[in-house]
Amino acid sequence: QVHLVESGGGLVHPGGSLRLSCTASGFTFKNYAMSWYRQTPGKERELVAIIINDAGGGASYADSVKGRCTISRDNVKSVAYLQMDSLKPEDTAVYYCTVRILGNNFWGQGTQVTVSS
Repeated sequence: QVHLVESGGGLVHPGGSLRLSCTASGFTFKNYAMSWYRQTPGKERELVAIIINDAGGGASYADSVKGRCTISRDNVKSVAYLQMDSLKPEDTAVYYCTVRILGNNFWGQGTQVTVSS
């Protein structure tokens, strides 16, 4: 079955960087777009970035992270990444990766990112 596992979150100071990873299994990874969302308590999940099925191309970003985040993928390892730089306190959230297959959305368990001094 589809399985997504996020990792790489943690506590970082403002201005710092983190690289999140999403390891996928149970489907043909290279054929599907991968997305990163984030959620803070009391708010809906927000789309952060999406990458289409080719490495290095077809990515788009939320305005709130544009220029600070880069989404990428390794179709050999079945891993999607989110490189986050110049982090701000408002980036604090649980970050989820997701894939949509045949009309169904599959989510990982999330990884906490906390940006604080």
